[in-house]
Amino acid sequence: MSAEIIDGKKLAITFREQVAQEVAQFKEQSQIVPHLTAILVGEDPASAVYVRNKQRACEKAGIQSTLKRLPAETTQDELLKLVQELNADKGVHGILVQLPLPKHIDEVAILDVVNPLKDVDAFHPENVGLIVQGRPRYLPCTPYGIQQMILSTEMETAGKHAVILGRSEIVGKPMAMLLIQRGLGADATVTICHSRTQNLKEIVKSADIIIAAIGKPEFVTADMVKPGAVVIDVGINRVNEKLVGDVAFESVKEIASAITPVPGGVGPMTIAMLLKNTLTAARILSEVDRH
Repeated sequence: MSAEIIDGKKLAITFREQVAQEVAQFKEQSQIVPHLTAILVGEDPASAVYVRNKQRACEKAGIQSTLKRLPAETTQDELLKLVQELNADKGVHGILVQLPLPKHIDEVAILDVVNPLKDVDAFHPENVGLIVQGRPRYLPCTPYGIQQMILSTEMETAGKHAVILGRSEIVGKPMAMLLIQRGLGADATVTICHSRTQNLKEIVKSADIIIAAIGKPEFVTADMVKPGAVVIDVGINRVNEKLVGDVAFESVKEIASAITPVPGGVGPMTIAMLLKNTLTAARILSEVDRH
């Protein structure tokens, strides 16, 4: 019994079309074009690809998209100044600082300066706090996309055991926050595992839902997966010119009930949720301006 493949590309198209319709309505009612500005510092090839994909998706959804490219030697002060200029620019609704930043720049210092109303990645401490309390302004794009993918499998998440591999601020921690809230696609019992976790294999094997975001190629093997589990692979690793996830896809798909591929799984959904957040930001800021 081979697992259902959760097609992130196909699912993302559905969400993007819905956002495009809502953007068209919003433009008609408000005469405002939602505008996302991305900042890319340096020449990281993976980041450049991500940003290009984000720009294309924005254009298709009718969202204005601007890219600010800065050289790798940009100083922290120069980057802070640019973020503050974008904060003050009424024509910009969403600000996205593409991570990782060069080593000499303090990521936290930069992300903390982004206006929380324009923080469409939901990395600002104010937005993170709202998520923790179950009253989010924006949901972080990757965890939000993953939650929608789990919902698409029609697995009842309430009372299920979800195991998250990785405790990053971008995926691991916010993913746990989304899954423990009350409501649809949530109400789960959540365990976060990381490099210091003991009995890792046994914990993962007890999971109904596995979310692998650990950054180690094909780390989750078939013997770690309970039959019928839903497996979400967030990893993107380049091994001998081939992209692989954090899950050994070929063997795990024979045991899981549903699994995401790499590429074509979580990535497209992350971008779809970014579009949704940019539209929400435009709505919020247009309300703020009206008052």
